[in-house]
Amino acid sequence: MNKIKCIIADDNIIDRDLLEMHLSKLPQFEIVATCKDGFEAQQVVSAQDIDVVFSDIDMPVLNGINFLKTLKKAPVFIFVSSHSEYAVESYNLDVIDFIVKPATFERLLKSANKAIEYLDLKSAPPATQGATTLEKDNYFFIRESNDLVKLHFEDVAYIESMGDFSKIFTLQDKKHITLVSLKNLEQQLPPEFFSRIHKQYIINHNHISAISNDELTIAGKHLLSLSPSYRLTLLDKVVNKKIVTRHLAK
Repeated sequence: MNKIKCIIADDNIIDRDLLEMHLSKLPQFEIVATCKDGFEAQQVVSAQDIDVVFSDIDMPVLNGINFLKTLKKAPVFIFVSSHSEYAVESYNLDVIDFIVKPATFERLLKSANKAIEYLDLKSAPPATQGATTLEKDNYFFIRESNDLVKLHFEDVAYIESMGDFSKIFTLQDKKHITLVSLKNLEQQLPPEFFSRIHKQYIINHNHISAISNDELTIAGKHLLSLSPSYRLTLLDKVVNKKIVTRHLAK
């Protein structure tokens, strides 16, 4: 496997050095450049082929979001920022991941693995990609490694966006990757089973274990972010008609 060429863009030298230290531990990645702002990073991306960009958002000259928007054919982007309020806008731009500073090695490794999976699937022959039309039944098929894999609705725990791709997690702790965006899956999956809870996630609401203000637990073990814009819809659709109250309505 060829090295994955990446760059780091961050105006904070301490954060920049921390990312460089973490990435240097991953033999799959080659750090081509470290940049102090989005404009400098843009020059690097325009001059050579870069696979992955690890970028801060709040930077002088050209911030991370505008840097991404200027690129006609963007590499895989992973934002690393102290400002979690940028996360929603970032996922609207189909970034692979959003890391809140300070970036730990474990958290960066998770993002790096997402990028590797995405690039591997993107480089696969067309015959190994895609999904069939979903059946109006209790199952659907995805194409994976030249096979058509049958998935039952009730076995799907949640689905995570990977930009143009989606990663499907089952109750049996298996994962499947398909060349179908989360937006397209949302339009095809039956709403009696599935709900969007975040720009990054669709969940099977029959497997909800708990709901807080900004998080949701699936199958007692998967903790996922819950966006305020989706929370009210989810509560109305799934929870409100099933909640046990202290007083019966007269």
